[in-house]
Amino acid sequence: MKELGECVARGGVAVFPADTVYGLACDPENPEAVRRLYALKGRPPDKPAAVMFFDMDLPSVGPRTRALMERLLPGGVTLLLPNPAGLYPLACGPDPSTLGLRVPFLAPVGRPVMQSSANVSGGPDARRLVDVPEAIRAGADLVIDGGELPGTPSTVVDLSDGVRIVREGALSADRIRQLLR
Repeated sequence: MKELGECVARGGVAVFPADTVYGLACDPENPEAVRRLYALKGRPPDKPAAVMFFDMDLPSVGPRTRALMERLLPGGVTLLLPNPAGLYPLACGPDPSTLGLRVPFLAPVGRPVMQSSANVSGGPDARRLVDVPEAIRAGADLVIDGGELPGTPSTVVDLSDGVRIVREGALSADRIRQLLR
């Protein structure tokens, strides 16, 4: 996964295996890389994406949110967090007060990345590299084959005001409740 961090650091866009489905990654602070990622997907630029971390050195949050994060991460969850510092505005879409954050697994990537699933916007999620549309693979600067993945996208949990499951996915609502007890 080190090559993922190197590609992103150079301003590239990568196709990579996450813990759930294949993803696209780029530098969340590089406007040209973000534009390319959205163009490859055919996704409107005002739709937010998540920032993926590969360690637990996460943005500063309050003690309650930090405790919830530590119970849920790493794993197949995207957390929607309050973002009063306005971190990673290119990934936040029209509402920079909320940041989508993922830690799929711990790996030596060396930097956070903006990530979205490696599919055409609204299309099926890619479980295998061959499921990633050819145009996306051809347009990426790096393509990493991680074999077949589970194929269920992350569960989205909003922690910005309480705990609310926005989309059930890799972790069931029951499992989320168990982890948060």
